[in-house]
Formats: sequence, structure tokens, C-alpha cells
Amino acid sequence: MRHANKGRKLGRSSSHRKSLMRNLATSLLTHGRIRTTFIKAKELSMVADRLVTLAKRGDLHARRQALTMVFDDAVIGRLFTDIAPWYKERQGGYTRILKLEPRPGDNAPMAFVEFVDRKDLGELKRPVKPKKKFKKSGANKPVKPAAEPKAEKSKAEKPKADKPKADKAKAEKSKAEKPKADKPKADKPKADKPKGE
Repeated sequence: MRHANKGRKLGRSSSHRKSLMRNLATSLLTHGRIRTTFIKAKELSMVADRLVTLAKRGDLHARRQALTMVFDDAVIGRLFTDIAPWYKERQGGYTRILKLEPRPGDNAPMAFVEFVDRKDLGELKRPVKPKKKFKKSGANKPVKPAAEPKAEKSKAEKPKADKPKADKAKAEKSKAEKPKADKPKADKPKADKPKGE
């Protein structure tokens, strides 16, 4: 028995269902009218009406409560400044559901959810955040003066440095060319004894 278990599960976990309602509510507040399945529309209608009621209250606590459902600050700003004044005199019933023809792929019943007495919302005004200046990661590191001492070496020192390198190269070549004098492996005569003995 489902006593005191109102609400539809929509075939989703609780976190997925909550996320779905957040996304649908954000879309409805952004566009004023959306198309979805009929059952989701009925659930969304309850959520949207609750958000409009919060917006009509208009205080800071109501704004923070609305931000727990819709995470976009620009959409919340639209809800509190544009949508809430439409319904000053209306006591609930801020959305309507219009049935549509079934969806072609799976024959799911579809519907429009829209605000009652809605006006054109226009473009969503997003606050422009000031851009941070790009900070180079290596700008504060001091430059090492290691290149200058190498250029100061005299010509007499350079040939000395080259000779050991040449000697090392010759030594490596001679090692590679010399056949290794390995000990000859004595062929062990294989015994004809059976393994079991």
C-alpha cells in the first residue's frame, strides 16, 4: 500500500528525479513554455507553482530557497523580477498543461507546460563577470645566468674537453669490435640413463 507516498517516481532514482525536475524548471523559467511528456508536465507544474510562490514573497530567504531548486542566478533573477509580478493577484495555479499528440517513437502522451497569462520574456540577461588577468606561471622566476660562463671559456680549454670524448668513443668501438674470449663450453655428453633412475 502506498499510504502517504504522493508524487510520481517516473522510473528514476530520487537523485535523478530531483535533477530532472531542476532541469525542467530551469527550462520553463528560461523559455516560459516547454514540451515534455504529460506525466512529467504534471510533476513540473507543482514544482513551478512552488517556485512562483517563493518569488512572490520576494525576500532573501525565499531567493535562497529558490536557489536550492534552480542553480542559475540569471534564471532566478528573471523569476523574481519578471515572472513574479505577473501573479500578484493570483492565488496559485500559475501554470497550465496543454495536451498534444503522442510522441511518434514510443507513443508517449506529450504536453506543453506554460505559464498562465505569460508575456514575452525576451533574452535572458546574464550578469557579466569581470575577467581575471592571465598570470604567467614563469613570470616570477629569476633568469639563470648559466649561459654566460660557457661563452667565456678560452679556446685552449675546448680541445682538452674534446679529447676525452674522442677517447671514450674509440674505447667503445674497440670493445664492440673485440670478440669476447668466452670459455668454450664443454659439451656434456647426454646420458642414456632413464629419467626415473
